[in-house]
Amino acid sequence: MALQPGSLSAPPVRTVEYLLPSVPAGVGEARSLIRSDLTHWGLTHVIDDCLLIVSELVTNAVRHGGSAYALRLETRAGRLYGEVFDPGEGIPAQRSPGVEALSGRGLQIVAAIADEWGVTAANDGKVVWFSVDCAA
Repeated sequence: MALQPGSLSAPPVRTVEYLLPSVPAGVGEARSLIRSDLTHWGLTHVIDDCLLIVSELVTNAVRHGGSAYALRLETRAGRLYGEVFDPGEGIPAQRSPGVEALSGRGLQIVAAIADEWGVTAANDGKVVWFSVDCAA
């Protein structure tokens, strides 16, 4: 099998995946893992945005998702893709909480920061995904 022209110059794909317990302390652990991975990958310029997005998605997984969740990040073609899988029922949707509400704005925050995001049904659960441009 011959290599395609330019295939050796394509940026490498980096992927990490974690299975974390669905406990409040897991949100901080997820942030710590993301910070470490993005620093190691040289993507410090997207850390703050990704930490906020992941915090919101993981918090939802802890509150509504079941006993554990999976967190996955991947870089590909100048983009960072993230996924949070949980086995919970229902499909998350943006809400419009009142000004006095203490919660309910997480997906609005994700939508404001991520370039793209969405929800995909998966076997025995759902995946909430996002992407951000990470080209320096």
